[in-house]
Amino acid sequence: MNSNSEELFLEAEADIKNNNYAKAFKIYESILYEEPDSAPAHNHMGWLYKTQFNNYAKAENHFMAAIKCDPLYPHPYFHVAALLMEMERTDELVRHLEKCMKVRTIDKSWVHARYGMMEEDRQDYDQAIYYFEKAILATQSDDKIKDFKQDTERCRMKMEIKGRHQEY
Repeated sequence: MNSNSEELFLEAEADIKNNNYAKAFKIYESILYEEPDSAPAHNHMGWLYKTQFNNYAKAENHFMAAIKCDPLYPHPYFHVAALLMEMERTDELVRHLEKCMKVRTIDKSWVHARYGMMEEDRQDYDQAIYYFEKAILATQSDDKIKDFKQDTERCRMKMEIKGRHQEY
């Protein structure tokens, strides 16, 4: 990004914080017009399409463009994982997470936690706990360890409830 685009990007970030999504959208469009390979602008456009317009197809296109423009820029990988999970595209999510494990700028504890969330969503709580524990082992952050520990406790509770209600 050139310095003008960087300033515009920061302005759009402030607009998002102030819920001025229309202005931020126009700024990101102008950045992409000048610099079509701007991974951050594509990522943020994707976020706007997903969260403000519920247009998952356009969001995914922008996230994938961001990854293509800068394969080490981690943010679109996170958004793609969330999108695939929300869309219940599990096979694609697994392939995406496998790819994420190979990107050196992505926190591997996050990848393990995403696997855990996917398994929790499938109601395979043993497997979910396995991945949340792998996430604990992959981080050095006390805050993340607390979060992942809560994830395992939630899965244990769900496992107990599921055992009492076989119809689930």
